[in-house]
Amino acid sequence: MKSKLEYIWLDGTVPTQRLRAKTRIEENFSGNLEDCPIWSFDGSSTNQAQGGSSDLLLKPVFICPDPDRKNAYLVLTEVLNPDGTPHATNGRAHIEGEDEDFWFGFEQEYFLYDPQTRLPLGFPAGGFPEPQGPYYCGIGGSRAFGRQIVEEHLDLCLEAGLNVEGINAEVAAGQWEFQIFAKGAHNAGDQIWMGRYLLERTAEKYGVDVEWHPKPLGKDLDWNGSGMHANFSNGLMRTSGDKAVFDAICEEFAKHIPEHIEVYGAYNDQRLTGKHETQSIHQFSYGVSDRGASIRIPVGTVEAGWKGRLEDRRPASNGDPYKIAARIIKTVKSAG
Repeated sequence: MKSKLEYIWLDGTVPTQRLRAKTRIEENFSGNLEDCPIWSFDGSSTNQAQGGSSDLLLKPVFICPDPDRKNAYLVLTEVLNPDGTPHATNGRAHIEGEDEDFWFGFEQEYFLYDPQTRLPLGFPAGGFPEPQGPYYCGIGGSRAFGRQIVEEHLDLCLEAGLNVEGINAEVAAGQWEFQIFAKGAHNAGDQIWMGRYLLERTAEKYGVDVEWHPKPLGKDLDWNGSGMHANFSNGLMRTSGDKAVFDAICEEFAKHIPEHIEVYGAYNDQRLTGKHETQSIHQFSYGVSDRGASIRIPVGTVEAGWKGRLEDRRPASNGDPYKIAARIIKTVKSAG
C-alpha cells in the first residue's frame, strides 16, 4: 500500500515564518518517525537559500496521522543545510536546556479572515459589527463567526493525536482560540505548529484565511489583539507549596524583559499597550488572577497551596513556540 507523507516546515519569511508543505509517496510505510527519510527542497523559493545553491534538507522530527487524507501522515520537519547542520531559520534545533520536567500549555488565539474584504469574519465591508462584549464564548449567528471551521479543526487535531485541551470564541468578532498542553519545549512546539498547520489547511477549504498578526485591526481601535499565553511549570513549582518560589521566578522574569520580548512575536508592541487585558510592553508586573499583568498567577495555584503554574501573557499569537518555551526554561532555571 502507498502512503502520503505531508512534509511540513517553517520557511524564511521575516519577521514571521510561514508554514510550507509538500507530499511524498512511500510504499509499505510503517508509520514510524524513524522510517521517514530526509528529503530536500528548493530553499531559493522559501527565502532560505540562493538560486545558485538552493538545495536544503528536511529532517523529520514529529509524525502523526493525517485524518483528512486517505492513507496519510503529517510529518513535521526541521530545515538543515546540505552538510546536515541546522539552518539559520531552524528555531527548534537551537533549543538549549531542553527538559521534560517543564510543562507547557499554550493558548493559541487567531482571527479568521475573509480574503476578499481583508476583515475578520463577522465584520461588514467598510464598517464594524457590534462592539466587543457578546463574542467571548458567544453563541448565535450574530456573535459566533466561523464555528464550522473551528469545530472541524478540533476534530482533526484530536484524530491526529494532538493534545488539544479546548477551544472557545474569543473577545473580538471572528476571533478564536485553541489550547494545547505538552511536556518539554520540543513537544510543545511541535504540537502547536501542527495545530496551526491543520487550522490553515482546514480554513483553506472554506476560502478563509487565518490571521496570526497580534493586532490585525490596529493598535488604536477598541478591539482585542491575539496572544499565545504561555502557561508553564516545572517539578518544583508543581510540588513546592511555597509562595517564595513563585515570587523568585517572577522577579527573575523582570530582569530579562528584552530577551523575552525579542522572541515573543513580531508587532507585539501594537498589542502590549496596557489595554485590552495586557500590560505595557515597557513595563513588567505580576499578580494573582491579574489579566492585565505581564505574568498572571492563577488563582488555582494559590488555592492549591502555591503548587501549580504561572501564565506569561506577553507572547503574541504569531510567536514561535520553540523560542518562547526555550526562553522560559532559561529564565526559570536562572531563578535557581
